[in-house]
Amino acid sequence: MQENKKALVLLNMGGARNKDELKMFLTNMFNDKNIITVKNPLIRKMIAFFITTTRLNSAWKNYEEIGNESPINKLTEKLVDKCNEKIEDYKTYQVMRYTPPFANDVITKMLEDGINEIVLLPLYPQYSTTTTKSSIEDFIDYLPYTFGKNIRYIETFYKNDKFNDCIIEEINRNTQNPSEYNLIFSAHGLPQKIVDAGDPYEIQMNEHVKILSDKLQEKGMDFKSVNLAYQSKVGPMKWLDPSLEDMLKNFKGQKVIIYPIAFIVDNSETDFELDIEYREIAHELGIEDYKVCKCVNDSDGFIEAIKDIIK
Repeated sequence: MQENKKALVLLNMGGARNKDELKMFLTNMFNDKNIITVKNPLIRKMIAFFITTTRLNSAWKNYEEIGNESPINKLTEKLVDKCNEKIEDYKTYQVMRYTPPFANDVITKMLEDGINEIVLLPLYPQYSTTTTKSSIEDFIDYLPYTFGKNIRYIETFYKNDKFNDCIIEEINRNTQNPSEYNLIFSAHGLPQKIVDAGDPYEIQMNEHVKILSDKLQEKGMDFKSVNLAYQSKVGPMKWLDPSLEDMLKNFKGQKVIIYPIAFIVDNSETDFELDIEYREIAHELGIEDYKVCKCVNDSDGFIEAIKDIIK
């Protein structure tokens, strides 16, 4: 038995396994002070209740089109199993922010397992207050003080070479002839006011696209164009632009390939939004061919990247 029992904890947003969990997901997300940034928790609770009740049925219709559950759960379980199999010296756990498994329950399990050192890996390559900060704060809130300095977290990993190789490999797998395609890196959008308040997400997203563009050129993969756009806007306020829909309007009669640059594990935003909703939009706009890449998920290359990231 090793003296020092180390845990690798993969943090993510979560996703619904049924309609009740979708209600839980929406309620928890819109009660998150990093998402709805109003100071008064009572007002936040009212906003969360309003959004959840008005959006639940339409959101569930989307889930029905992808098999009544988010793919994120089964894929993350596979990723955890693979990490446990292939990453020595660590026991890997997963914690979701808005649906089970929740931080509190997983920490209880970790203490039972005798864990005394923790590495948190938020599965968000770029840092945002709405994702990375929210997930880390939530975990640390439930952690006993006895852990003290025996916890560290990875803030970003979008510059990691092995991780970026996984992305290039997936893009390559989907395009035999890059020069015929316009590549769009699609990122989850953010309200402009969150970025204006100092969130580094947009800056890091631009840096990440530059890193990947350079890598593609090194490998001789010359796309017709390489672009960044933002998806998933909700509500009337200004969000980061260009939106993916506006970006697609530039490519009538052309071929497009999408890579979901903000996500590590496929979820409703990739399987429904990108692969079904935006595919219909692309078809209506007269785009000749529309492809969507998979996330890195539990690929062997990503396991190697994780080993490198947590070194």
